[in-house]
Amino acid sequence: MLQTSIWEKESFYSPKDAIIVGSGFVGLWSAYYLKKNHPKLSIAIVDRGIIPTGASTRNAGFSCFGSVTELIADTMKSGEEQMLEIVEMRYKGLKKIRKIFSKKEIGYEDLGGYELITDSQGLDINTLRSNIDWLNHKLKSITKKEKAFYLNDERIAEFGLANVHHLIENRLEGQLHSGKLCQALLRLVVSMGVIVLNSIEIKSFEKINGNIELQTNQHFNLSTKQLLICTNAFAKQLVPELDVEPARGQILVTSEIPNLKWEGTFHYDEGFYYFRNLGNRVLLGGARNKAFEEEHTYELNTSKNIQNALEHFLYEIILPATPFTIEHRWSGIMGVSDEKMPIVKQINDNIFCAVRMGGMGVALAPVIGEKISHLMTSN
Repeated sequence: MLQTSIWEKESFYSPKDAIIVGSGFVGLWSAYYLKKNHPKLSIAIVDRGIIPTGASTRNAGFSCFGSVTELIADTMKSGEEQMLEIVEMRYKGLKKIRKIFSKKEIGYEDLGGYELITDSQGLDINTLRSNIDWLNHKLKSITKKEKAFYLNDERIAEFGLANVHHLIENRLEGQLHSGKLCQALLRLVVSMGVIVLNSIEIKSFEKINGNIELQTNQHFNLSTKQLLICTNAFAKQLVPELDVEPARGQILVTSEIPNLKWEGTFHYDEGFYYFRNLGNRVLLGGARNKAFEEEHTYELNTSKNIQNALEHFLYEIILPATPFTIEHRWSGIMGVSDEKMPIVKQINDNIFCAVRMGGMGVALAPVIGEKISHLMTSN
């Protein structure tokens, strides 16, 4: 077995005040707030991947807080109060990102967002207007805007979309580069003194003499006073009782589309389909509602049936009569359940978790990281 030097034992692998498992957005924001508010804490982030490979660097790069049909569906399922609470967390999280990082650092673009409405959704114009008016009224205290959403059907033909009957615009939405945001967060927390250890899998943990001992897949174990689990969809592998399941989100990117007629972020069908421009290419993801059970998986490979559904959507809705090829395909694993509210809690003495972002980790992570850091240091 490889032996560990005294220098390694007394620096990288030394006992810590807090160890965070998972170097995605939630783990990074949690480390940021812990170190920002308590600079003397010794903190390490541990990740089993070379880079975060769950959802943080494998998503679509939307800076959004929810589409009209999604928020109405959430209200019907979980109630108005919870829907508004989640939207407020998302909106505040997006503002925190913009406050800390420049547009250039994270590839942020203020291009606005849209939602497509088709006949197959069975939404008549009066119901649609009523839902938009109701949401604008309810969201005003959060966004400080009279209208977050408004109909803009005139742009359907301008964008060259097919089989779309109504278009809802949201000027508060934007897009960013998920990889650049993750890198910016990594640089920030490392500059604050946080140690980041990659390619280390936590196999199990136990309390020994008041500390938490973490068994790893390497030639050493780790020790900490507090443990924070931020592995989102993979959290049940360490804490089986957590109500969070994996949900694969698949994505594809087209070749360059000469004279692409639109830019911005787009949603369809309660957010189960989502697309945006990536320069002059189209990034499209989603369609997991075509096969919910199949997409409840930790498998990162893409599947033929979902990719076919996405390509069909491209041909029929986004790029009718437009030649293109598919240049990239990938997937990420989100943490979901029937309940959309993230899990932010103390599991037992000195063990905490912040998981189940429901595919909205970009927006939620800054607020969730601040919440869990406060919980960890308020005892």
